[in-house]
Amino acid sequence: MSDRLLGFCALIFAGLMAWFGHDLQAPFAYEPVGPRAFPMLIALIIALCGAWLLYKNWNKPRRGEAIDWPRLMLMVVYIFIYALLFETLGFIIATAIITVVIGRLFGGPWIKMTIAGIVMGVLFFLLFDRALDVVLPLGPLEFLS
Repeated sequence: MSDRLLGFCALIFAGLMAWFGHDLQAPFAYEPVGPRAFPMLIALIIALCGAWLLYKNWNKPRRGEAIDWPRLMLMVVYIFIYALLFETLGFIIATAIITVVIGRLFGGPWIKMTIAGIVMGVLFFLLFDRALDVVLPLGPLEFLS
């Protein structure tokens, strides 16, 4: 898949995410931001990445490499496992683990992926739980709250 096609698909996906996420409302106001903050922020990040891919590769005529279907399917399985373990392990640990395994799946070195996983888990937790006041599970790290 070429980077231009991936960028275009990312923009479409981000638009759909924003469209479906825009109407999310909790039956009662338990958070100041509400449940729509997470999908809208992720949609924005995906749209920015897709726009960058389109911009960066607009004049490149080269076709992309063939899709590595086994690796792609394994990544989908990892995401489902992440969703299943999200409550049990908590946001920080589950996010750190999924970052490491997907990073390794695409050839990232262990040490860099481990550092990236820990940093992403902690920073995204602070962003959503503390800054945006979106309640996230802590799992075994419940003592931190």
